[in-house]
Amino acid sequence: MTDMGGNGKSENDVIIRTQGLKKYYVLGAETVRAVRGVDLVIRREEFVAIMGPSGSGKSTFMNLIGCLDTPTDGEYWLNGTSVKELSDNELARIRNKEIGFVFQTFNLLPRATALHNVELPLIYAGVRGRSRREMAREKLELVGLGDRMSHKPPELSGGQRQRVAIARALVNNPALLLADEPTGNLDSVTGEEIMEVLADLNRQGQTILLVTHEHNIAAFARRQVHLLDGLIERDFINHHAGVEA
Repeated sequence: MTDMGGNGKSENDVIIRTQGLKKYYVLGAETVRAVRGVDLVIRREEFVAIMGPSGSGKSTFMNLIGCLDTPTDGEYWLNGTSVKELSDNELARIRNKEIGFVFQTFNLLPRATALHNVELPLIYAGVRGRSRREMAREKLELVGLGDRMSHKPPELSGGQRQRVAIARALVNNPALLLADEPTGNLDSVTGEEIMEVLADLNRQGQTILLVTHEHNIAAFARRQVHLLDGLIERDFINHHAGVEA
């Protein structure tokens, strides 16, 4: 496969590549063309914000990248692997091991401690108890919650809950962190604190793909990709991002 990035970097640096990616839905007599042919290359350690108005296709595109949905047409390679060639079991493994998900609704178990919530992906991955707890503790400390491990979600603020969700997303050391409107349920100050956490993770080498409709949130990303009517309208480097070049 040729390097389409245009900057001479190795193909091994590419974590996401899509070519002609499409997703159509049939609703009654109508066909909704949510994603209409997206070509995109994202390299390791990039921090990319996907933006666009409601109906632009950004959430559908995120679901395709996260292997939560399958494309109608086109190609998607994750870490050099063609996703459409994978079985359901292989897709489930990728969602558990290769991709970390952060959503605006946190999706935490209310009766479980922060530590146990972070452990969950490791339980599904078959990691044993002592190793599992140590890995979960490490990620909670990474997001600044080392003193809140035994607290349950109702005992935590919204920002702390999102930090738990981020720690859980990171616990398998995924190649890619997908954040879908991660500040959507937070006030502006707390939202910026969460974005600082993500920016810091990116500075440490974590590849992040963020979906947002808020310009001040997208401003934390080094690169912005704007979708309109299921196509890329603009793709540019944000030289004023709060992330080191």
